[in-house]
Amino acid sequence: MEKILRIVQFITSILIIVSVLLQGKNSSLSNLFGGSSNFYTTKRGAEKVLYITTIVLGTILSLSIIANIFVK
Repeated sequence: MEKILRIVQFITSILIIVSVLLQGKNSSLSNLFGGSSNFYTTKRGAEKVLYITTIVLGTILSLSIIANIFVK
């Protein structure tokens, strides 16, 4: 069981890294310091799917880490 949880954690962490890198694709260096020209934008389409996917993957990773603590 512990081996399966470690595999799930590894795959989930790789997918989180990929989804976060894909989200930051359209941001520039000026946005890092608050220089964004868009105020109150909403996420649409693929951007919204990536956002929700990142949240779900983070939840899965957190739950698998907690489960790994109890399995030991």
